[in-house]
Amino acid sequence: MTARVGVVTFPGTLDDRDTQRAVRAAGAEAVPLWHRDKDLHQVDAVVLPGGFSYGDYLRAGAISRFSPVMETVIEQARAGMPVLGICNGFQVLTETHLLPGAMLRNNHLHFICRDQKLRVENATTSWTTDYAPGQEISIPLKNIDGRYVADERTLDMLEAEGRVAFRYVTDGPSADGYGNPNGSLRDIAGITNEAGNVVGLMPHPEHAVEPLIGTGRTDGLGFFTSILKKLVTA
Repeated sequence: MTARVGVVTFPGTLDDRDTQRAVRAAGAEAVPLWHRDKDLHQVDAVVLPGGFSYGDYLRAGAISRFSPVMETVIEQARAGMPVLGICNGFQVLTETHLLPGAMLRNNHLHFICRDQKLRVENATTSWTTDYAPGQEISIPLKNIDGRYVADERTLDMLEAEGRVAFRYVTDGPSADGYGNPNGSLRDIAGITNEAGNVVGLMPHPEHAVEPLIGTGRTDGLGFFTSILKKLVTA
């Protein structure tokens, strides 16, 4: 049986088609999910893609958290279903408290769009097993509300429990895609929940799955092959 990965579309989502394409490139079936529909249509995993859901009114991800589909996603995530939040999807995951912390406006107050170097810190989550700990990858980044923040106690907990999934690589010139692009605390680019089934990150792996588009590399494909292997062997 082919693994089924749901991709949610909210009003203002703009990377849902790219994410569906990435799911198919990995060999899974992409299942479109509408924000007003509580039915997940028997998917095995869910991706919350990037964009500006509900126009980012109030704050990024704040309204999407109350969409009917999220009621079911939250319930299933807490029961162990793998969920990936990319950019705006990461913001939604913090609003639902499936992941701790919050996303604020970039410290330089500008929208940023560039290829970004990341270091894989946790290669044991449902979405990262096809990477190696310490591996550096390059995938596109595009956000204005990408600054990850949390109180010191939460940050220390994430560090101690190995729940920082990705960090921005900062040992190089920013013109080449290095550096902390938004002021995220401790250079955090992505985190996971305690169980490892829920992952959120700001950069966009779905834009780096084919050599002819995005970065010209396939560094982002590992997210989608990781979950496929997880579902097939589960």
